[in-house]
Amino acid sequence: MPRKRLDLTFPPRQATKPITYHLVKDFDLVPNILRAQIHPGQEGRMVLEVTGRKEDFDAGIAFLESEGIVVKPAATDICLDAEKCVLCGLCTAVCRPGALTLNGRGDELVFDKDKCVYCEACVVACPRRAITLEF
Repeated sequence: MPRKRLDLTFPPRQATKPITYHLVKDFDLVPNILRAQIHPGQEGRMVLEVTGRKEDFDAGIAFLESEGIVVKPAATDICLDAEKCVLCGLCTAVCRPGALTLNGRGDELVFDKDKCVYCEACVVACPRRAITLEF
């Protein structure tokens, strides 16, 4: 089944509604919350990986948008500028899911896209600004 990563921005009035429940129950989609920061009465943000059929995706996204939620594709990749990178390993130290690692020889940064939750900790940690997110 197809899988998509979505970046959702919730207006304050939507922060307490059971949005993911409706995606499962009403649209037969399987959501996996990768990252979320949602507080009652405040704008919220959630990065969601959703699995389901294309027609269910379309209906689910239409539902989210009808609820006032801004839906954008999530970051699709981590980009490394090899000329700027000095392989210091700071990005690997802050990567809790283990998506960024140095190979056994320490001469290459390895990115595992399936582990990445796009928290951007590596982007902030990189002293040379060699890491960016690609959308």
